Amino acid sequence: MIDALLSILIFQLIGEVLSRGLNLPVPGPVIGMLLLFAVLRWRGGPPEPLSATANSILAHLPLLFVPAGVGVMVHLPLLAREGAPLLAAIVISTSITLLMTGLTVHWLRRRK
Repeated sequence: MIDALLSILIFQLIGEVLSRGLNLPVPGPVIGMLLLFAVLRWRGGPPEPLSATANSILAHLPLLFVPAGVGVMVHLPLLAREGAPLLAAIVISTSITLLMTGLTVHWLRRRK
């Protein structure tokens, strides 16, 4: 499990170095995840220890939302004051994302 976790963190580090070193607008962990995906794809899939470690992390993923929930509770006055612009930004960005996803799926289906 330690080896698998270390490989995940190494790919995250590589992504972070690339992101900062090349001044890319993409976060380092995203680049690391794409690199890990490419390597796993090239090797034919994840080895069993990596798969077990990833499943263990995913099983405890809801715990990562606790700090965000506490942050919201701590900043309730700020949220009350800035709630309308935040809600507008969320609704507009979600609508744009849904529209672009639908258009992309439509375009890909027509291409096929």
